[in-house]
Amino acid sequence: MDVKSIREQFPILHQQVNGHPLVYLDSAATSQKPVQVIESLESYYRNHNSNVHRGVHTLGTRATDQYEGARDKVKTFINADSTQEVIFTRGTTTALNMVAYGYARQFLKEGDEIVLTEMEHHSNIIPWQQAAKYTGAILKYIPMEENGIISLDAVRSTITKNTKMVAITHVSNVLGVINPIKEIAEIAHNQGAIIVVDGAQSVPHMKVDMQELNCDFYAFSGHKMCGPTGIGVLYGKKDLLEKMEPVEFGGEMIDFVGLYDSTWKELPWKFEGGTPIIAGAIGLGAAIDFLQGIGLDNIIEHEQQLAHYTQKKLSEIQGLTIYGPEERSGLITFNVQGIHPHDTATVLDSEGIAVRAGHHCAQPLMKWLDVTATARASFYLYNDENDVDRLVEGLQKAKEYFGDVF
Repeated sequence: MDVKSIREQFPILHQQVNGHPLVYLDSAATSQKPVQVIESLESYYRNHNSNVHRGVHTLGTRATDQYEGARDKVKTFINADSTQEVIFTRGTTTALNMVAYGYARQFLKEGDEIVLTEMEHHSNIIPWQQAAKYTGAILKYIPMEENGIISLDAVRSTITKNTKMVAITHVSNVLGVINPIKEIAEIAHNQGAIIVVDGAQSVPHMKVDMQELNCDFYAFSGHKMCGPTGIGVLYGKKDLLEKMEPVEFGGEMIDFVGLYDSTWKELPWKFEGGTPIIAGAIGLGAAIDFLQGIGLDNIIEHEQQLAHYTQKKLSEIQGLTIYGPEERSGLITFNVQGIHPHDTATVLDSEGIAVRAGHHCAQPLMKWLDVTATARASFYLYNDENDVDRLVEGLQKAKEYFGDVF
């Protein structure tokens, strides 16, 4: 990967922050956007802006072709069986809530089990808490090992014949753990359960194949994969989506409307009520083109090399604790003894270095780690070892600023 050439395609990275060249290490929160994606949005609004599916005029046809063309790109990108299995949503959170409301509330009953892990993002915990309260289902958590991974033995001992749903992240946004989704799906299916996967931190960074993983639902966001904000995807197996009830009702998702009853359109439009996220979908399609041009295998290899380099460099800083396993995705979560992570992030920002600090929407995991908050540096295709070196220099300045308590 030619990182220098890639960086040139991201306009926002060509600036100074607080008098220093920007080092952006917060891609797990949101990625930056290449010029190709920005231009795709501008082109749509300048040349093709129209509502989709409804009109027969030229602009409407162009917009519809681009919108549905983006769906086809997503289908190929994740290797879904059909575009009918690709639902455009506002993002991962919306997609997970759609399954919790449209499937779990409809089919779960008292005593059924929903299995989660303590590493989940809040968006993959709270919807299931609410579904459990509504249906009387029981929440269970797969125990994690000391370094934050989960073993398949623990999965087998937690998932039982009473388990109806397993909801799990593919990649932890805090620990960088990459969970063995294919194997977990097989265990779940052997017990008659379905599996719902939060792919927000995986799809931007590695190849995901719905046929290989054999998960039942898979959710991800465009803004973490070089696409616009406000667009995401719910993948679902066709037979399950057909059983689900929509969670939004109105124009576009209907087949027939009478005074006292209505029927729904076929998939995928059954779940896309109202004017859809047209520009967002087109921008997501442009982001997919961009990522495929670079190669997902190249991206994950580059990020993991950066993570290993960062682990080595940070381990040399006295009093710094790294959370998570040795083998991980492209992010490092850490704390410096005696310095609150928000203070760490503030000092780094003064040096032009953007990292995330807080509980990362993972309060149960913070409790498991026995901390209130952490700092996180997350990498993407536009980062390199120079960015890591700047991070290390910034952390040394943070220690100096707070008196170097060691």
